[in-house]
Amino acid sequence: MKKYNITVNGNTYDVEVEELGSEVSSRPQVAPQQSAPKAVAQKPQAAPVSSGAGSINAPMPGTINDVCVKAGDSVKKGDVLLILEAMKMENEIMASCDGTVSKVSVSKGASVSVG
Repeated sequence: MKKYNITVNGNTYDVEVEELGSEVSSRPQVAPQQSAPKAVAQKPQAAPVSSGAGSINAPMPGTINDVCVKAGDSVKKGDVLLILEAMKMENEIMASCDGTVSKVSVSKGASVSVG
């Protein structure tokens, strides 16, 4: 086990890194008197579909950078419907199933909330 002192945003953390076999694991163990900031990397996911209506809801607040479909377009599961910018990251909002777009309720540049 190797010990490191890491400073993040002015806070110093004692971190231990355990080596497992030939692979290195970087599971930080923070000293009990301090808590480490949490960062979670998320893989792109299909936008949630509400039951019955078949509508795609915004999974996070942000700004619409591009709308890739229009009413009447056929889409397959995984097709990109629009690009949503949130926290300076572009997120592809994808179709969760095969279907036909009946209506697009947002336009490029629009701000959206969750849902």
